[in-house]
Amino acid sequence: MSNDRVLRVGLLGAGHVGAEVFRLMIANQDDLAARSGVGLVITKVAVRDLSVPRPGIDAAVLTDDPDSVVSDPNIDLVIEVMGGVEPARTLILKAMENGKAVVTANKALLAKHGAELFHASDLADVDFYYEAAVAGAIPILRPLAESLVGDHVERVMGIINGTTNYILTRMHEAGASFEDALAEAQALGYAEADPTADVDGFDAAAKAAILAGLAFHTQVIDEDVYREGIRQITAEDVSVAKAMGFVIKLLAIAEANELHGSNEETISVRVHPTMIPANHPLAAVRESFNAVFVKCESAGELMFYGRGAGGTPTASAILGDLVAVARNRNEGSLGPTETDYADLDIAPLGVSRTRYLIRMDVADVPGVLASVASTVAKNDVSIMTVRQEGRGADAELVVLTHVAREDALAATVKDLRNLDVVQKVVSVIRVEGVV
Repeated sequence: MSNDRVLRVGLLGAGHVGAEVFRLMIANQDDLAARSGVGLVITKVAVRDLSVPRPGIDAAVLTDDPDSVVSDPNIDLVIEVMGGVEPARTLILKAMENGKAVVTANKALLAKHGAELFHASDLADVDFYYEAAVAGAIPILRPLAESLVGDHVERVMGIINGTTNYILTRMHEAGASFEDALAEAQALGYAEADPTADVDGFDAAAKAAILAGLAFHTQVIDEDVYREGIRQITAEDVSVAKAMGFVIKLLAIAEANELHGSNEETISVRVHPTMIPANHPLAAVRESFNAVFVKCESAGELMFYGRGAGGTPTASAILGDLVAVARNRNEGSLGPTETDYADLDIAPLGVSRTRYLIRMDVADVPGVLASVASTVAKNDVSIMTVRQEGRGADAELVVLTHVAREDALAATVKDLRNLDVVQKVVSVIRVEGVV
């Protein structure tokens, strides 16, 4: 290594991602030094259990005392990949107080305490980078924070959870049930033994909060995000969508709401199963891949696509941040900081505008369509298409609405459930991307 100056790095966590960060830093140390303008050496690695074998990591750098990493005056930069909210939050804050720049991949922490961490980094005059927190190796956060900062973002819509995308891909392509597709994902390591964070939308909601905060310069936390998971999606739902030329995806959507005679712009942030046309760019995103679709006032529509999870892709994003932070530290400068100057209100779900696909079991008698159409129109919602299939004494009725406010659509479904001719509202799925 030809660089005279060396920046010492402390690593919090050596699990799947942390071990890859360590391995890649050793394997690529000369390239990283050339790109950073300074040598980079990991001098301490904090782990929970020293008795666990960690091939490829020198035992001399291991410690089970994470505080010794963030308090060590010889460490310049800290990488946090331990996950969870605590003690990660406390350790990052202490590292910043001690003048250390921080790189993290911790989406859960950012979605709950991002504002506190950004404020702490500003007070300490240190860099705080977190590209790996959303969509793994896909560069999406820095483009929002830097490349598109001169534009006005209107909407961000994306597939940002690889587990649910794998499950829905198998349901669409193989006709698998949710339960069978989940079991397959678990067997392949795409889903945890407890898949709650993924299939119930918690992981995607945390990432959606981070994306929305950057896109709209507003503090957004995970609790601001409307969330629905994919447990209720059935093979029949997927089959009906497929027959109509749609694909079901778990989408995160953050958007500026239309202003109707008011100067107070608001934003909505939501995560839920969504039907999109089979020719939409996001429909082609298969298995565990992620993609984020951004619509800007001037730049138009952009899509970022790639591997959204896994040790190596996530480590790639972390090392990209590390090089950026090292360059800044070497040059005596700081990267751009988080801005929340817009301070927009988070609107309730009801003001969002979308379409519904409503599947109903109905009595196969004259006047059913007229009764349903009248109920829909009563709520200021209009019907785009209707499909009816007889089943002996009853029938399945599938209604696709035009765009309307979420609260009007929800009221429509409630009234349909109360109609005598409607035996059951089988499913309700939101629809996006229809021109």
